Amino acid sequence: MGTGRGGTGGNDTLLVIGSGLKVYREYLIAPIRRRARAAGLDMVLLNNLKPTWQRDYFDEIIVANVFDSGAMAAAAREVAGRRRIVGLMCWDEPLVLDAGLLAAEFGVPGLSVPGVRGCRDKRRTRAELTAAGLYQPGFELTTTAGQARAAADRIGYPVVVKPRAMGASIGVVFAADAAEVEAAFRIALAASEVDPGPYRASAMVEGYAPGPEISVDGAVHKGEYLPMFLARKHSSDQPYFEEVGHLVDAADPLMADQELMSTLTRAHRALGIEDGITHSELRLTPRGPLVIEINGRLGGDLIPFLGRTATGIEPGEVLFDVATGQRPDTRPTRRAVAGIRFGYPERDCVLRSVRVPAEAPGLVAAAPMAEPGTTLRLPPGGYLARHSFVVCEADDTRTCLDRLDTAAGLVEVAAGPIGPPDPDAPFAMPAGLLDVDE
Repeated sequence: MGTGRGGTGGNDTLLVIGSGLKVYREYLIAPIRRRARAAGLDMVLLNNLKPTWQRDYFDEIIVANVFDSGAMAAAAREVAGRRRIVGLMCWDEPLVLDAGLLAAEFGVPGLSVPGVRGCRDKRRTRAELTAAGLYQPGFELTTTAGQARAAADRIGYPVVVKPRAMGASIGVVFAADAAEVEAAFRIALAASEVDPGPYRASAMVEGYAPGPEISVDGAVHKGEYLPMFLARKHSSDQPYFEEVGHLVDAADPLMADQELMSTLTRAHRALGIEDGITHSELRLTPRGPLVIEINGRLGGDLIPFLGRTATGIEPGEVLFDVATGQRPDTRPTRRAVAGIRFGYPERDCVLRSVRVPAEAPGLVAAAPMAEPGTTLRLPPGGYLARHSFVVCEADDTRTCLDRLDTAAGLVEVAAGPIGPPDPDAPFAMPAGLLDVDE
């Protein structure tokens, strides 16, 4: 385990920064708690909300504004002053940078300072991977619509405009020509303002690369990259790329693809990632695998839950191992297929009610994702306008997709019409959804 830092009078402690939402992260915390107890470790949570369900898993919970760098650091250092911190975990995208810097300060396993900065900053990711000789699109960081249009002219159309540091394809817009770039920039810039970190008020312009999208969740132990499971992403049509579902097949042949795995290994090495779990997103282009981004935490959208269901790999246990300096076992113990489908309205609306099925062939989980009275707006007026999700499993991909269709068709939604959004209103998402694919 890590050497840690802290007062000599307290118990050895695993520090967790940000719990996330119960429906998305409790399945991770339960096995972490089991492993911590077996190792004789306390668990302390720094979180921005008063605890509810979290009380069942943590020995101490400190409420602090973790979205403020200074407040997070002060609260973490106070804990380290009276406890010996032997591991630090964070899976909430807006908090990953500050949490990674604290892990380095406390001398416990983490992504490393270069690693966490490379993951969090999309401009730095592109620059580091390009310098390492990995296939990357042309890219430029811009802060005005004029800069974005000039960058797109230099890079060549079509392009993608995106916030410098966001997740879940929020604010990512396809632009086919010069006439579309300025509108795309305004959407991406507005989305960037949601991020509380240092990368606000800027947008990346990148060359568009065609091809299917995938993600790979993997562990890194002392620089060694260990893939766990691969998800095939299902997105909405251009120009907004909203993520409508994912599918994990334990027998996916891409997990044995040497070019893909070599690309991931080289990319992690180029960014200087040392210890942790990453969620890498790629496109399978005619020129080979293209790394879109590497995120310094587990995937959102319940992808790790799909991975556990399909492969038997327990992501919470893997996370515990890498956070405490142990090499995890990432060998699959199951061979199944699991998928998730998100429910979106056909148009902007106010949600009145949503009911999800209790039973359906292969149904593993289903839940509403928004409360009655929630305004759901589709892009560009809003993002993540999801009212529900269903998760199904099967022995093969075709059956799993059919089961997802059936289960999604059983979701009952009542909604009322709503007028167009105010064009001068700030960018917004339904409350509580920022965590779904941080």
